[in-house]
Amino acid sequence: MEKSRNSGLFGSLANKHTSHSKASSLKGRVVETRSCDLHLLLSQNRYERNSSLGNRLILCVIPNTLSGNKKEMHIMSDNALFGMGNPLLDISAVVDKDFLDKYGLKPNDQILAEEKHKALFDEIVKKSKVEYHAGGSTQNSVKIAQWMIQEPHKVATFFGCIGTDHFGEILKQKAAEAHVDAHYYEQSQEPTGTCAACITGDNRSLVANLAAANCYNKEKHLDVDSNWSLVEKARVYYIAGFFLTVSPESILKVAKHASDNNKIFGLNLSAPFISQFFKEPLMKVMPYVDIIFGNETEAATFAKEQGFETEDIAEIARRVQSLPKVNKNRQRIVVFTQGREDTVATVGDKVKMFPVLDIDQNDIVDTNGAGDAFVGGFLSELVQEKPLEECIRAGHYAANVIIRRVGCTFPEKPDFH
Repeated sequence: MEKSRNSGLFGSLANKHTSHSKASSLKGRVVETRSCDLHLLLSQNRYERNSSLGNRLILCVIPNTLSGNKKEMHIMSDNALFGMGNPLLDISAVVDKDFLDKYGLKPNDQILAEEKHKALFDEIVKKSKVEYHAGGSTQNSVKIAQWMIQEPHKVATFFGCIGTDHFGEILKQKAAEAHVDAHYYEQSQEPTGTCAACITGDNRSLVANLAAANCYNKEKHLDVDSNWSLVEKARVYYIAGFFLTVSPESILKVAKHASDNNKIFGLNLSAPFISQFFKEPLMKVMPYVDIIFGNETEAATFAKEQGFETEDIAEIARRVQSLPKVNKNRQRIVVFTQGREDTVATVGDKVKMFPVLDIDQNDIVDTNGAGDAFVGGFLSELVQEKPLEECIRAGHYAANVIIRRVGCTFPEKPDFH
């Protein structure tokens, strides 16, 4: 294995033909420019809407000092990044030991809600000062990607199922505040999925009630023309493996669209039980996966279930990369995080190690959102067609920010350069 160098080997994955053809189509036409900070344009690739002018593209052309040629920047557009998964309304509140005891909760734990926990969600809202956030694994990742991008808003699209209830309205509001273009399938049979974070001191006891998140309906939502058109607008797709338990047929439809159109489809192994108990739907979608994410535990479980007969993470990455793939134009990229240890990724035919950012262990508040944050940072650069090294660097940055805070939350603006 090699330590990473900025080799720019990710160019073969990014669909450069698309962006170049769009940029070249602007030649000979009037494109509005304005005096502005060049660095700001480079970091934001501004795209604005104006009610009287319609869509305006602010295009920055920078000189290539090495060759003397001019290079046009990639133009960011709305709905370029598509995510689909299990939306949850995160509800965080400080509680006391009596509250934990009442519902049989441990101070630091993660469980799925049982019947005895159903009343917990209403009680915590009535008795405590709560904070609400748009949550769920995929929604967290696209939310963080949008935060990293900042402008334009609504680069990220999200699909998932919620209930027609008060929590659903709050979830829609929180997604809008995060500038994610969320289009939920709304039904009345099940309430909106929630995840209660019961905080006692430095501990968090998480209780998740998937509820409506389990009720996503492909025919009534994904297949609807107005919704599918948003899928078609995207260039990059990301779905966490958790959604394989809900609507594998929806994942397959999106994955095939990406493959057929030489776009980029990413999937996360998400948890060991996905590789163990949802092996069939996972392996049906794998031939369409361009980027596979996971942590070291998920990678080891996947390898065991596939009979790889190795526990070496680098070798597992190689074996996953070489699994059958439909779109031969893109070599599969495998990215495995390992907590504080180096991230492992396939770069071309090699496996490289990417060191994470240093952090004082005393500064770590909550690691639960680290994996989602890493993917979000990665996607924010991927959708801008940056090299693999930059995608991973952004992923490490986002994870480093999130683990310093409670829940999958972040400051107003990133400080990523």
